[in-house]
Order: sequence, then C-alpha cells, then structure tokens
Amino acid sequence: MRQERFYEVVVNAQGQYSVWPAQWAVPGGWRVAGFRDTREQCLSHIDSVWLDQRESNLRVALSGKEARHG
Repeated sequence: MRQERFYEVVVNAQGQYSVWPAQWAVPGGWRVAGFRDTREQCLSHIDSVWLDQRESNLRVALSGKEARHG
C-alpha cells in the first residue's frame, strides 16, 4: 500500500503560490500559506485562491496607472 504524501501550499513576497513537500523545510523567501493536504488538493486550493497570477509589484504598478487613466 502506498503511503499518501502531504504537501504545504507556500507563497512568496510577490504573491506567487507553490506546492512544497510538508516534510521539507520551506525555502528562503517563501512562507507557509496555511493549507496542507495531498498534492492534488493543494493544487486545487491554489486554483481557488490565486486568481491574479501577475506578480504583486506588477499588479500595484498597473493599478496605479489604471487609477490615473481611469
């Protein structure tokens, strides 16, 4: 019988999400986002929360331009 592996959803300073093996230390520049499950469930969670996949600094820059031109 195959043992199910668990993963953490992690996020970086730019608001980008990824899946990381739960038994490994989270790499520098990333933090645990608070969701832990199978890889498939983590990917499904990311799909539900990461709606705008642009980097956060790009979103901020573009929102400023839209406010000035809107």
